[in-house]
Amino acid sequence: MTSTDAPTTDESAYAAMAELSAAPLWRQYGDLMPGQPVARARPHVWPYRSLRPVAMHFSEALSVAEAERRVLMLVNPALTDPPATVNTLFAGIQIVMPGEVARTHRHSASAFRFIIEGEGAVTTVNGERLHMHPGDLLLTPGWHWHDHTHEGESPVMWLDGLDYPLVNKLNAGFFEIFDRPSQPPSRPDDLSSRQFRHGRLNPTWLNPNAEQPKVSPVGGYPWSETERALAAITEGSAGADAAPGSAAEGILLEYTNPWTGGPVLPTISCRIGRLPAGFRGLPRRHTASTIYHVVAGSGSTVVGDTRLDWSEHDVFCVPGWARYHHEVPRDGDATLFSYTDEPVLRSLGLYRDEWL
Repeated sequence: MTSTDAPTTDESAYAAMAELSAAPLWRQYGDLMPGQPVARARPHVWPYRSLRPVAMHFSEALSVAEAERRVLMLVNPALTDPPATVNTLFAGIQIVMPGEVARTHRHSASAFRFIIEGEGAVTTVNGERLHMHPGDLLLTPGWHWHDHTHEGESPVMWLDGLDYPLVNKLNAGFFEIFDRPSQPPSRPDDLSSRQFRHGRLNPTWLNPNAEQPKVSPVGGYPWSETERALAAITEGSAGADAAPGSAAEGILLEYTNPWTGGPVLPTISCRIGRLPAGFRGLPRRHTASTIYHVVAGSGSTVVGDTRLDWSEHDVFCVPGWARYHHEVPRDGDATLFSYTDEPVLRSLGLYRDEWL
């Protein structure tokens, strides 16, 4: 059929449409405009006790130079190609051994490290050396040079969080390797953390980054400060009752950008929560997808019809718009670090939540 021929049957009209790289909306309307979100990701838990031996094996079998980054990707069973943990976010377990240097590179994707175990490693971000201790949150904003050097005596392992699934869906990813294995320090060690970690007191001689105003100027949020905040709220002080917290998440605190009061990264909100012994959260759902890391304790999270049992250092995920609630046994509290794509959804006017 030529470009001027009019189709005479539905079959020929559909064939002509296909040849023109067009398609009938009426045949796909329900898929393109669903009545409510349908997540591709599945609720899943990755047990640390099983992952750690695998990481230790490859710490001997595979050098950092060969791997670029020695990371066990936590791949959602429903998101294997391309691999992701939830629709927009990635989680992985990285290991660095004594004496190793994971060379300097940078990428468009924003990232963070939440330290699981070990001491003596340092990550350098745009010339600032940030020392790693268990429970610390270290930021690597998008397009910041970063490398990892281990100056200690035992393995250091951490949770890697990145937004590369989102960045790649937007076709906006870049990657570059530095011209040397590691960066020369250009600032005092841990300077940003020392300048900004004093409650709501910000240094007056510094100004927000005009190019990246939504990126936190704090390189590291030390566990010592985080634990102090959790303890002050959960234990009360001067005889005051402890705060009740959220009916769904217990005592949930957000790591914040001191310039804006908002999330530490434009696309990722990082949080720390404590669920008291015997806690049973009220069911809820929201359009944000969330990845959890168990800092301490044990419990379960029921996501739809799936029950995820978790214990110390495990990682699990709750897809967006999935009904969920947490449960903690009566023999002890549980502490959960989590991160979510909520900032993206809020900025686009797409965030919604409801109690069930």
